[in-house]
Amino acid sequence: MAEKNRINARLLGVELYFDDLQRAKHFYQETLGLELLDETAGHHARFNAGETFVCLECKGAESYPSRDKAVIFLEVPNLADAIRCIGEERILEMVPRGEGRRQPWAVLHDPEGHNIVLLEASPSTAGKNAD
Repeated sequence: MAEKNRINARLLGVELYFDDLQRAKHFYQETLGLELLDETAGHHARFNAGETFVCLECKGAESYPSRDKAVIFLEVPNLADAIRCIGEERILEMVPRGEGRRQPWAVLHDPEGHNIVLLEASPSTAGKNAD
């Protein structure tokens, strides 16, 4: 179980919002030379950034919009423990274990309204979070 006030998170990636997703994708792929990992046309494009990722998303594509244009993704060893530590009342939306094939995740806002997405570590990466 997570220590009180500590969720043992590690940075997974950053998401930026764009009005013109194709133009942004071209810049990150062609100008910066980042490798495209996956994309959904008109929604997002995700690039390899070493141990982390950079995701470009079309503004308005999600049901829990961030105040500005940035999202931080943090990986936690156990999503339920992290939510208990943070407080369930702070969670805006979540997909628990067992719903589809996606990793369990939850989203909350920082004090300025920016999205913080917590993703539960897969068994193969869970050890990377431990101190």
